[in-house]
Amino acid sequence: MTLVELLIAIAILTLGIGGFTMLASKSWKMNSFVMEAGNATGKATRALNETIKNLRKIRQADDGSYPIKSVSNTSLTVYLDDDGDNVTERVHYYLDSVTQTFKKGVTKPSGTPASYPAGDQTVSVVTNYVVNTAAQPVFEYYNSDYPIDTVNNPIVNPVPANVKLVKVRLWVNIKPLTAPDNVNLESFVEFRNLNDNN
Repeated sequence: MTLVELLIAIAILTLGIGGFTMLASKSWKMNSFVMEAGNATGKATRALNETIKNLRKIRQADDGSYPIKSVSNTSLTVYLDDDGDNVTERVHYYLDSVTQTFKKGVTKPSGTPASYPAGDQTVSVVTNYVVNTAAQPVFEYYNSDYPIDTVNNPIVNPVPANVKLVKVRLWVNIKPLTAPDNVNLESFVEFRNLNDNN
């Protein structure tokens, strides 16, 4: 074997090892990304299911207020027993677009007669990596005529007294600037308890 042949063999071996290393590195990164994205989507799915379960429990506030306090595309404030203590808390679900998190603020009533202090007393993150835009509302509201009436639903300018059904939609993506596209998670909740408040 000549020196030239030896150098060519070493060059080919080096290129082969380099290519294999690059392939293994990319595979490892892709596998890590898929696992992380799967975990984030799984957590968001569980968080959405828990939110829907809680929203089904809305009821009149301890100060007599209507079960739905306020509604918007990115925020919903209702009254429900959040922690199972037979006390009705004010619960505020909302999108924090700066941190790309879906949050829940809980305010317990105080005093006799009961009243609710202004603002959220306890705020927690329900799920991360929520990338909804203005064109992708977190909450859409429907009246009692849905699904027969699709002209007036979802409600364009909702007021709490008209809302009977809510669609909660979360767009989740751990790296919004890279593929794959956002994962769409959505579910409906019907406010059955509102029939007692009309």
